[in-house]
Amino acid sequence: MLKGQFQILRCEVAGVDAVAAVTKHSFPRHTHEQYGIGVIHQGAQKSHSGRGMVEAGSGDLITVNPGEVHDGAPIGDAGRAWKMLYFDPHVINNAAKEMNEAGAKPDEFPRPVIGNTYLANAFERLFAAMTNEHPIASTLLREELLLNLLAGVFREADDPVQQQAIPKAIRRARTMIDDQPDLAVTLADLAKEAGLSRFQLLRGFTRATGLTPHAYLMQRRIDLARRMIAGGSTLAQAAIASGFADQSHMTRTFVRKYGISPGAYAAAMI
Repeated sequence: MLKGQFQILRCEVAGVDAVAAVTKHSFPRHTHEQYGIGVIHQGAQKSHSGRGMVEAGSGDLITVNPGEVHDGAPIGDAGRAWKMLYFDPHVINNAAKEMNEAGAKPDEFPRPVIGNTYLANAFERLFAAMTNEHPIASTLLREELLLNLLAGVFREADDPVQQQAIPKAIRRARTMIDDQPDLAVTLADLAKEAGLSRFQLLRGFTRATGLTPHAYLMQRRIDLARRMIAGGSTLAQAAIASGFADQSHMTRTFVRKYGISPGAYAAAMI
């Protein structure tokens, strides 16, 4: 049986986070601010993704795009183990610009699950280099490994899925939340910003983003809290600054999204 553990490893590159996890936790619908690439090492999981329901097993590469609503649950009773690298958007965007010369137009990872042993091995080499597991990792090596992995992931695109554009009115409301997630906003505030009625805003926001305005706000708040904790803030400081009613409210939200408590997250930073 797999035992639960969660480890965050410091990376040698700014804007990149590394995570190694073993868990039976079922993650509810949520989003990330970053791009994510990883490999399942043991067990298997199923999840709703931007491409519908998918399953990933041992050896599969998994990806997620910023803002993509997804969940995740183990298949069977044994849980699953994986490693992930999370990239701030500018890291992927800068690499993608360089790939445009080859005729590619990468702007998002095209497939949530990729069964490709070569790419899985490429990820393992990149993870080792990013976390200094590689004994002679250098900036040059890390850059090469990242570009090669991204090129392979973007080549995995099959029939392109047309993503419905988010209406400008909804984008204005979403931006209001993104800019100040710590503020106490009401549905009326968001509707006014969007120039819609409260019902139109609620229906349109949920349809466009996959989350209700409140659920989206909670995602942004817990993302802010996580960044603050990673930066050295106390749990109480992070809770207040990110807009939660109190530390216990932040803790409950944190556990639902990440599968561990914020205290354990802080302790896992090595």
